[in-house]
Order: sequence, then structure tokens, then C-alpha cells
Amino acid sequence: MAKTYASIQEQIRKLEQEAAALKAKEATGVIARIKEAIAVYELTPADLFGTTSAAKAPKAAGKKPAAWKKKAKKPVTTTRAIKYTDGTNGWVGHGKRPKWFVDALAAGKTAEDMLVSKS
Repeated sequence: MAKTYASIQEQIRKLEQEAAALKAKEATGVIARIKEAIAVYELTPADLFGTTSAAKAPKAAGKKPAAWKKKAKKPVTTTRAIKYTDGTNGWVGHGKRPKWFVDALAAGKTAEDMLVSKS
């Protein structure tokens, strides 16, 4: 019997599912062995992934190395000049259109009418 494209695609789908299940099952054992080795040998991230700016400092008993602490990310802030205004509200022209802008368009104004500088 000749195989069809659809039957091969179905075999591929089943094999991919089987492979994903086996990978997940095997990963559990691998992770357990890695964690055990890290604990036994008291390995640090620098030992595993290379040195960082926190170099290899002596580890205090029971405390995580400073390199393991997560640094707080600063919020991204940008200041852009206001491109559109209705006299009361302003919008830089990026992102979702604000309600006042949409309402003004619906009332018959054009975007060009609300430009801050028409040059």
C-alpha cells in the first residue's frame, strides 16, 4: 500500500508527541542528577557558566552567593514630544490611539488638524 502525504504527516505528529514525552521524562532524571552534583560539589553559577563581575568570592555557610541574586530591572522610560493635541490632551503618536483622539476624528477633525506643529 502506498503511503499518502496525510498518513506520513500523522506519523510525524505521533512521533513528535512521543519524543516530547520521552524528553520530559528523561529531563526529570537529568535535572535531579545535576542538582545533586551542584549540592555535593557546592558549585556556583560562576563555576558552571564562567565568572561574572561578582568573581569567585568565598561563600558564607548556608547563604547563596551574591552572584545568584537577581538585580531589579529599571522601568524603561522615554520622553517624546507631543505630536497631537486637542488643546487639553496630548499624544505622542505611538501606541493605541487615545479616546479623545478617536472621538475628535469621529467628530470630523483630521489628524493633521490636531498636529502640534504643522511644519
